[in-house]
Formats: sequence, C-alpha cells, structure tokens
Amino acid sequence: MPFAAAGWFAILVVVVVFGFIIVATYNDVVALIQRIDKAWANIDVALKQRHDELPNLVAAVRDVMGFEQAVLLEVSRLRNAYDPASPVPAQGALSAETSQAIRSLLAVVENYPALKSQANVATLQAEIERLESVIADRRELYNDQVYRYNTRIRQFPALFVAALFGWAARDFFAATEAETAKPDVSLRAAS
Repeated sequence: MPFAAAGWFAILVVVVVFGFIIVATYNDVVALIQRIDKAWANIDVALKQRHDELPNLVAAVRDVMGFEQAVLLEVSRLRNAYDPASPVPAQGALSAETSQAIRSLLAVVENYPALKSQANVATLQAEIERLESVIADRRELYNDQVYRYNTRIRQFPALFVAALFGWAARDFFAATEAETAKPDVSLRAAS
C-alpha cells in the first residue's frame, strides 16, 4: 500500500508541474499578444496623426501648385484609402505608398520658392517629418514584439499551447526599399 500512495503522489506532482508549465506558457504568450496589440495601437495613432496633417499640407500648397495636381491628388487618394481596420500587411503597404507620395510632394514643393518661405508650410513639413520618425520608431518596437511572439509560439512547450488555442504567427510591419532610403524633405534653399 505505501508504494501505491507514493505512485499516486508522483503522478499528482507530474500533473501539477505539467499544469504549471501550461499556465505559465499561456500567460507568457498572452502577455506577448498584449504587447503586440499595444505596439500596433501606438503605430495606429501615429498613422492617424500623419493622415490628419496631410490635408493641411495639401491645402497650404494647393493654390501655388495649381498645375501639380497629380501629386496633390495622389496624396489625397492615399490619405482617403487609410483604413485602420485593414490587416497589418495592407496598412504597411499603404504607409509605404503614403510616405513615397509625401516625399514626392515635398520634392515638388522645393521648386516653389514662395512656398519654401511660408512658415505654415515649413511647420507642416517639420511635423510630418517628426511623425515619419515616430512611425519608424514604433514600427521597430512592434516588429520586436512580433519577433518575440513568433519565436515563442514555435518553442517547446508553447507550440502545443499555441496549437491548442489557435495562435498563429503575426505579420511584421515591414519597410519597403523606398522607405529605408533617407528622404530629403528640406524646404530651405540650398546654400
């Protein structure tokens, strides 16, 4: 009889340890999911701020850049295409297109000395430049959290917990080649 009690005790210890591992793994992965969601929410805020500033920039330069309608229309089209409910890859692609359109717009603005000297255009340019930097920083944090999560759900024993709860790898918010190039958005006259 003492052997049977010791056997049951050993089984109970194994079950408790196994249960603890499952709960700890579950909690770890849920924490990573929450960090990803928080990081994405921070990106979303910066994207919304950038999209809110675009009409101001377009309005500030529209009158002077009357014949450059294609550039203005492209910035407006991309701003209107923004949908925070879109999947991360779609938002990443739209963000890259928007950044490229902004660079094109600011490059065209360089050809208009009257615009370069306007304080409101310079202020808007500085704010959009700041927001582009914020988006890049937040993208880095988001991608770091996605990397941690994707790695964790592929490790033992988390891969079993991930399969049990249907957790799949998340997409990175990738930068395009055009985005990785440093833009020249200076509105100041060249010396």
